[in-house]
Amino acid sequence: MSISRQNLSVVIVTLKSEKIISRCIDSIGKNIPIIVVENSNNQKFKQDLESKYQNLKCILSGSNLGMGAGNNIGIKAANTDYIFVLNPDVTLEKDTLDRIFNASKKVPEFSILSPINSDKKFPNYKNKKNIKNPTDPFEVDYIDGFSMLLNKNKFKDDNFFDEDFFLYLENDDLCIRVKKNGGSVYIIPEAKINHEGSKTVDDKYKHEIELSRNWHWIWSKFYFNKKNYGFFKAMIECFPTYISSLFKYLFYFLLDVLFVANKILFPPYPWVGLITIFLYFFLNFSTSLTSLVKSEGGIKFAKYIDESFSGIFLTARGSLNTFVFLGNFCNK
Repeated sequence: MSISRQNLSVVIVTLKSEKIISRCIDSIGKNIPIIVVENSNNQKFKQDLESKYQNLKCILSGSNLGMGAGNNIGIKAANTDYIFVLNPDVTLEKDTLDRIFNASKKVPEFSILSPINSDKKFPNYKNKKNIKNPTDPFEVDYIDGFSMLLNKNKFKDDNFFDEDFFLYLENDDLCIRVKKNGGSVYIIPEAKINHEGSKTVDDKYKHEIELSRNWHWIWSKFYFNKKNYGFFKAMIECFPTYISSLFKYLFYFLLDVLFVANKILFPPYPWVGLITIFLYFFLNFSTSLTSLVKSEGGIKFAKYIDESFSGIFLTARGSLNTFVFLGNFCNK
């Protein structure tokens, strides 16, 4: 069986992607069913999309479940043999689908395949072999998650993305699992996609998203390495990043403290805010470290580290708010 418009569905996971998703959907066309999984309970988003596109169904997950879980919802809801997983900041070229249909006939037993990213500076695959100027589909080790076409017949147990990956590396993990089970992963060089990169969420939420990216990247990196290569490998890969992140945070945290103190508090009151910040920081971070010490290693270790850093960030934000309040109060 080969891929065609009659047995292909597209799955797109979104979160606050109102301003970007239309370009993606328009590039797919009107005769292929599209399932959008919105990681929230945004009824207006669902109504707007379903009224605008007759070939689209929007599923609201109710909360932000992450990319892996969101994709699984869409994949399992689709009734076709082939599922094209796309990020909302990806667009297809006019002939992308036709080129996929034709090229896939050369590798009918594939498990996962993808068109190639049009920007050669950012290839959407990783491969140990160096393949120069290919024209036919070629096998690779990993494919990036913003464009993955899955052959559902090769996933008999409906075991698709590992939902313990909230964001990042769920695609690499899936490719490893496919290879271990004797499957194959291909890139189609003659079919092109355009990826805007880090545009899946509306720009007005950019700062909020960027703050969480680091935590998710560190956690996913640890879990990926532990799951596929063992705990020792995960520690070697990730511990330096944890330490580096901690020192970077402390440095910028102190800069923020000094800046706020200089702008808001005047003698003889700065010591009030400084002591408050120190106590908030110390008590909250100590609590996180206590949890870390009590953890039993493995995945819990990474989760407690992640919670510690998240606690530091929230502590800093709460401390600075308290700092501002006390400064205003003392200056009255």
